[in-house]
Amino acid sequence: MALKGRLQDFGITQLLNLINLARKTGTLYVEGQKGEAQLCFREGKLIYAFMDGVEDSLPLLLQRAGKLTSEQAQTIMAHVRGKSDRDVALMLIQAKHIQQQDVSDSVRQHMLNLVYRVFGWNEGSFHFEPSELPVQGKLTTPVALENVIMEGSRRLKEWERLQDELPDLDIALKFADRPTTPLRDINLSVEEWRVISFINPSNTIRQVAQYNNMTEFQIRKIVYSLLQAGLVQIVRPPRPAATPPGSAGEKGQAAQADASAVRRPAVKRSLVHKLIDRIREL
Repeated sequence: MALKGRLQDFGITQLLNLINLARKTGTLYVEGQKGEAQLCFREGKLIYAFMDGVEDSLPLLLQRAGKLTSEQAQTIMAHVRGKSDRDVALMLIQAKHIQQQDVSDSVRQHMLNLVYRVFGWNEGSFHFEPSELPVQGKLTTPVALENVIMEGSRRLKEWERLQDELPDLDIALKFADRPTTPLRDINLSVEEWRVISFINPSNTIRQVAQYNNMTEFQIRKIVYSLLQAGLVQIVRPPRPAATPPGSAGEKGQAAQADASAVRRPAVKRSLVHKLIDRIREL
């Protein structure tokens, strides 16, 4: 009997439990309001994930993981067109640009990020194709579904709480005039440093997430932790001057807004010095 149905009747957690218990091999196709995803399994273990609209070439995965700079990733992509991810990984490892563990960790994290996003889909459809596996040349890494289900369920609950605490991403942040947490007790992660570098009343939280290739879950979690630490405050970003509907000025502003949503602002000083200077001003 074919495994297919609606997410309203049979959720992601139940599907993964079934695949795990039956030790199934194949690809689960999921279509929801936020897009389409493919989750691949071998003998009940998750080995690969793909989502429409999310670029998954290896250089970009390594860039998102902080193993390559944007310039390095673009240069590599320009020289390896037509090559499989497996061939690219072998070339980079042999050239000592990266370690094999870097590749494995980056692929694994990208895969899990996609799967955890699918956990939030509760409307749509699914079907499972037995024995169907990723195209040859794609990098795979086996992950036990028990761990995925536990973490996915935990994140789903946390996601619901974060949405309640921070429902709007089209707001901005500024540094708090008087942090409520002693600065000596603050220990920021790499991702938090990245967000800190973009804090400006002109940048919305959604734009900061786009600048840093972060999911809504990641940016909400980081912003919430910064708010709880008293390092930042919420402000409303300035609105552009009103122009007559349909005018050239309105169209120009729309194009400019779109560009600002994806353009990374210049940072002349290191992130550490920038925050240190700001702390000295407090």
